[in-house]
Amino acid sequence: MAGGRFLLVTILNVVITVFELLGGLLSGSLSLLSDAFHNLGDALSVILSYVAHRIGARRQTRKNTFGYRRVEILTALLNAGVLILISAGLAFEAVRRLLHPEPVKGDIMLVVAVVSFVANLLSTILLNRGSKHNLNIRATYLHLLSDALASIGVIIGAVLITFWHISWVDPLITILVAVYIVFESWPIVKQTFGILMEGAPQLDYDAIAQDICALPKIKGVHHLHAWQIDENNLVFSVHVNMDDLPLSQVEPVYRQIEALLCHKYNVNHVTIQAECHRGKDEALFFKQNDWRHD
Repeated sequence: MAGGRFLLVTILNVVITVFELLGGLLSGSLSLLSDAFHNLGDALSVILSYVAHRIGARRQTRKNTFGYRRVEILTALLNAGVLILISAGLAFEAVRRLLHPEPVKGDIMLVVAVVSFVANLLSTILLNRGSKHNLNIRATYLHLLSDALASIGVIIGAVLITFWHISWVDPLITILVAVYIVFESWPIVKQTFGILMEGAPQLDYDAIAQDICALPKIKGVHHLHAWQIDENNLVFSVHVNMDDLPLSQVEPVYRQIEALLCHKYNVNHVTIQAECHRGKDEALFFKQNDWRHD
């Protein structure tokens, strides 16, 4: 992801934030003020995303042998979590406005919303390409996309307020946008939390075991572990039972297993432990008390 695009998106979001804050105060529009705070969060999100992306690109070290890619996962979780908290606060204020309506100047609201939509749309386009294969950038992209959609809602609300004086539509739009943001952010929270907890990726482990056992010289598979460094890097370890063979004959089997896992299951870091009789009757997945018998 080019640093120039991150910088441009950050500048756009800062400008939009100031513009919407002024517009929201002048018009009395809650949806504009909520969008302004949302854009401020976006600007911070873009900065965090860029810093995390640079850190995540560093090479492995003796201290961090898997590298620094988890920094991007932490940032994605932070961004999505902040979005949910902001949305909850905005929804609470919107409910209060529904119960106690306040006057809104629709003409000012409309002009500010149109300008904000154009700027948000441009920011979204700038980050779209990098959002498909990176959770960190995807979380930031969702920040910007939700703002663009919020601006559409604000535009519709401004039209209704300007021409039909329906003031309650302003907090209603705020609630709808807040619900949408939570709906889009929650999957990122779940996925990043799962990665940080070293949850197993969604693979067909029974099929993997069958494929490995189908290879020549493999007698059994046990103590399988799989986890993710980030959404694109899968780590896999497994114990395999083989005949009592010299190491020179075991290594080609290792290469076959690695090729199978890489090409069929997109696993890119494999650790294999060959055993003759040890563990042959144990389960595919490691049980907490198995180590006592090893």
